[in-house]
Amino acid sequence: MTRSSLTLAIVATVTALVSASAGCLVPPPEEPGSRDDVEIREYQGEELSSIKDFRENSIAGPQYVSPDPEIYSLRVHGLVQEEKTFTYDEVLETFESYEKVVTLDCVEGWSVTLLWEGVLVRDILDTAGVEPGALVVILRSVDHYSTSFPVEYFYDNDILLAHSMNRVVLPPERGFPFQLVAESKWGYKWIKWVNEIELSDDENYEGYWEQRGYSNIGESDGPLFD
Repeated sequence: MTRSSLTLAIVATVTALVSASAGCLVPPPEEPGSRDDVEIREYQGEELSSIKDFRENSIAGPQYVSPDPEIYSLRVHGLVQEEKTFTYDEVLETFESYEKVVTLDCVEGWSVTLLWEGVLVRDILDTAGVEPGALVVILRSVDHYSTSFPVEYFYDNDILLAHSMNRVVLPPERGFPFQLVAESKWGYKWIKWVNEIELSDDENYEGYWEQRGYSNIGESDGPLFD
């Protein structure tokens, strides 16, 4: 599938992590008052996990990030036509948001199925313009965690950079302001507190856990270690 032929099919398909595919997004609700501080636990007939059903296993502990533009920004750089920097509010205002149900599977043996809402990573990449020589997308977080993916991963799939879960804004311990919803990948690829996206030609780049022997591909149905 080429980038020029990609279209965003908005459908109501519920997608699990182990069977991720492109074109399975639905627009978030727009009715006034449809959002509140109470998470939903069911979506289109499917029971959802709770936001609380996570084990705290971040490397440096939960990060408490202020959305203040003087403190936080999302930087897109590297092999791009134009480097971009967005504040938290600019991400929400510039890019359309979508919802989809996705399951996160952790290598520790637990999983959660949640309704995620966020913006498409490829929409962010498109605003910066991906150079032909870019092969890899490296994501970094405020706690200096990192991981990477082939560029095609974001153009062949509807991958979200989430700002909400179960219709609640991401709590700090869950990755506020943004967590990657890395469908079909093990949980260590689901980077939280994202503040940097770099386009690179370094196919051998390894993130935190990948440097420690975990698979760089990270497919949930593939080998866990390289």
